[in-house]
Amino acid sequence: VQLQASGGGLVQAGESLRLSCAASGSIFYIYDMAWYRQAPGRQRELVASITRGGVANYADLVKGRFTVSRDNAKNLVYLQMNSLKPEDTVVYYCKMNVQSRFGAISDYWGQGTLVTVSS
Repeated sequence: VQLQASGGGLVQAGESLRLSCAASGSIFYIYDMAWYRQAPGRQRELVASITRGGVANYADLVKGRFTVSRDNAKNLVYLQMNSLKPEDTVVYYCKMNVQSRFGAISDYWGQGTLVTVSS
């Protein structure tokens, strides 16, 4: 199973970006999907998560600005980021809890995508 994240880039404060993460490989079922972020020298922290049924959970820092969504048919998760702030400048990682066709259930991570917000 591989996860490919995309959509990062350079924007100005107040603008928006949409991150995407696609899963591929020997996938039978995907449970929770999530976005994390990590600043240099700091631990990776949860930004948002979403269950297969669409129940979302957000970190306080992004509530009201970010929206997580998913497409179960396409094994995709999105993170719509609005009203971006310079402090949102970090690398974002997607994570999925995946059951493979062989039956094993594991967490998989994408490679990270850098978001840079200029003031």
